[in-house]
Amino acid sequence: MPIGRHGAPARLILANGRSFDGWALGANGVATGELCFNTSLSGYQEILTDPSYAGQMVVMTYPEQGNTGVVAGEDDESARIYATGFITREISPIASNHRSTGTLQDALAARGIVGITGVDTRALTIELRTHGAQNAVIVSPSDDPTAEERAIAALGSCPVMSGGDLATGVSTLAPYAWSEPLYGDTRPTGGADRYRVVAMDFGIKRNILRHLVSAGCEVEVVPSSTSAAAILAREPDGVFLSNGPGDPAAVTTAIETVKGLLGRLPIFGICLGHQIAALALGGKTYKLKFGHRGGNQPVQDKATGRVAITAQNHGFAVDESSLPEGAIVTHVNLNDGTVEGFAHPALQLFSVQYHPEASPGPHDATPHFAEFTAMMDVSRRRTTSRIHTSSSR
Repeated sequence: MPIGRHGAPARLILANGRSFDGWALGANGVATGELCFNTSLSGYQEILTDPSYAGQMVVMTYPEQGNTGVVAGEDDESARIYATGFITREISPIASNHRSTGTLQDALAARGIVGITGVDTRALTIELRTHGAQNAVIVSPSDDPTAEERAIAALGSCPVMSGGDLATGVSTLAPYAWSEPLYGDTRPTGGADRYRVVAMDFGIKRNILRHLVSAGCEVEVVPSSTSAAAILAREPDGVFLSNGPGDPAAVTTAIETVKGLLGRLPIFGICLGHQIAALALGGKTYKLKFGHRGGNQPVQDKATGRVAITAQNHGFAVDESSLPEGAIVTHVNLNDGTVEGFAHPALQLFSVQYHPEASPGPHDATPHFAEFTAMMDVSRRRTTSRIHTSSSR
């Protein structure tokens, strides 16, 4: 039975046939997607608006959500909600936050997102950990005479995540400049000493862009379909490969682009960008049983032994055995031993599977942005030295 009544009855049905009853949350209708769980205690607004959740419905394992409401625009990681559905045990009827501009339930309804509350999310999470992430459907309200028929039809037409190029669908259609730094950072964002960075957009989060600007970068965001030649023509100091949704192996155009950039200039990848970098090197990726999503994933730096608690959101991982000679695994997940970071020093490439920008999550891994600018600084000095040497002959 659902826990607590909030409105009309709703139902969540998994592809394996198991169902969970609850109460309607957000918009009425039918929502489908791959069902996954997130262990973050808060940060639901950033999670919902993260483009990496395109094609997925999110189960929040922490029992109560909505306590701090939403802050329209300011706390969004993109211009819209990308998660296709939202599942909670309990939804707070009030928003206690001086910055709040409204409630979570009103924001979901206004943006047409179907959700369900009153669900035993502990049992649901155990189901996903045991049987793996799978497609599911929310029907709201579930007392509609056509509800069961609509649910069956929706589940039958829901695409699987493996083999799906979702990154191209969420990428920007045209290049744009980003100059907004982190909140509270009042340092100038222009000047000749800035590092020119081209960010390939596979579903980039706004807080990544803010971190790049505050780290000293002048950022231009380009579509995922941008060629290596077009990127090199911009004469950047470095290239950033963003996070994003779907199967990395399906983003074939971007993989070819990165192949054309390897060894030409510094490259830094996060999440999907990390996986695409591995594929560009000739490596392989595979789908995890239920993925890593939340702000409490322990990652160890193999060189120092230091452990960072990281924010993560991914359902695929890099196959360590497939990485070529010259690639060094730098970070591992202490829960399951999966690859969390690698570098190829000879090609000026490094990448991490987790999210150093957090939002939401801990800030243990923030120094990776400074690592990227340090790499670009070394590259810039080498280029300047070669120019001076050539001109003096």
